Amino acid sequence: MEPLELFRLVATEFSEVEDEEVEKWMELAKPFVSKKKFGNTYDHAIAYLTAHKLKMAGKGDNTMGKVDDALRVSSFSEGDASIGFSVSQGNNMAVDAEYALTIYGLQYLSIRRQRIIPIISAGEN
Repeated sequence: MEPLELFRLVATEFSEVEDEEVEKWMELAKPFVSKKKFGNTYDHAIAYLTAHKLKMAGKGDNTMGKVDDALRVSSFSEGDASIGFSVSQGNNMAVDAEYALTIYGLQYLSIRRQRIIPIISAGEN
């Protein structure tokens, strides 16, 4: 499947966003995904990263509006309108914290972690 087809399959909340706009967001996502490193999961990574970026921009069927760069809703209730925000990013590295704000970002991280193994230095010579 092409990235746009995958995007439409996994990110149904953006059904109102025109293909042309989605493809522009995909172009923004492409520099962050290496075809060589992601291999046969490249199109999946592009689809999820695009959905993440659209969600962060408040596009699609997004009743919460634009997702803030530092906060995510951890709980809410209707009676007396109570909303709780979480700033904890758990085990995510600070550089990846933004991706933990959406389910699409988490999916992208999952694919990336399967395909790219970070180099860890133990401080040995």
